[in-house]
Amino acid sequence: MDAIAVVLQAPEKLELSRLTLAPQGAADVVVDIVYSGISTGTERLLWTGRMPPFPGMGYPLVPGYESVGIIREAGPDAGFKPGQTVFVPGANCFGAVRGLFGGAASRLVVPARRLVALDEALAERGVLLALAATAYHAIAGGLPDLIVGHGVLGRLVARLAVQAGRDPIVWETNAARQKGACGYHVLHPDADSKRDYATIVDVSGDAGLLDTLIARLGRGGEVVLAGFYADRLSFSFPPAFMREARIRAAAEWNDADLRATAELVGSGRLSLDGLITHTSAAQAAGDAYRTAFGDPDCLKMVLDWRQIQ
Repeated sequence: MDAIAVVLQAPEKLELSRLTLAPQGAADVVVDIVYSGISTGTERLLWTGRMPPFPGMGYPLVPGYESVGIIREAGPDAGFKPGQTVFVPGANCFGAVRGLFGGAASRLVVPARRLVALDEALAERGVLLALAATAYHAIAGGLPDLIVGHGVLGRLVARLAVQAGRDPIVWETNAARQKGACGYHVLHPDADSKRDYATIVDVSGDAGLLDTLIARLGRGGEVVLAGFYADRLSFSFPPAFMREARIRAAAEWNDADLRATAELVGSGRLSLDGLITHTSAAQAAGDAYRTAFGDPDCLKMVLDWRQIQ
């Protein structure tokens, strides 16, 4: 069995390649991918070659951890059946080609335990489940008063905070991205004079912001680092000392986060509407990646694999 996959041969060198898939085991499923998302965080770093040392890192690799597909075959121990729509958080089924994170392909062989069943009506919005789980994990330790960045992840953090009863402020310097708030307020940082935030969640990925954020904390406040940072982070000690500040790095979401988020989406308590701005046929993946990383109006790019099955 084989598949067409997005392969990063080297930084900024992408091609579509036909790859042989690993054999299916008794607890595995074969999924025909319908949509996959392009991450402007981790995948941008892979694309530019700025990804810090990371387990499994190296080229060539198949990127992607935001895929939605339909089960083609299910092993006897899989617990799924053909025809079900599922979210796939990546795969590692390409032999010598690394699967980091391995979701951007027309077909995948995946352990069934990694899948989450989805309502097929979600369609391409289902690719956002991983980002929603990232947001859910980031605020599990405390709801934010301030969110830095109004991209897709920032919007999901804000929506979850509103759903939990909080009214956060969101900072965004790009005027075009200041639109689209749902139950919260978006400001340019210069328009915000508040300096006693209890919890600030940063999703910007900007390693140079830490001193600015610490200066906006109240005593005992916390900065949650929920972006992905290519550069070394540092901060001036005296302001942090005077505030007895806490700094927490939010780890990757886990299975419990993913399933809790899927339940919120399935029940209608968390909306994934209005977050996907661009869709491209998978055949044009090279142009799609350049748009995803280079067009400031692109919040989220989705690849449509239906013509490659």
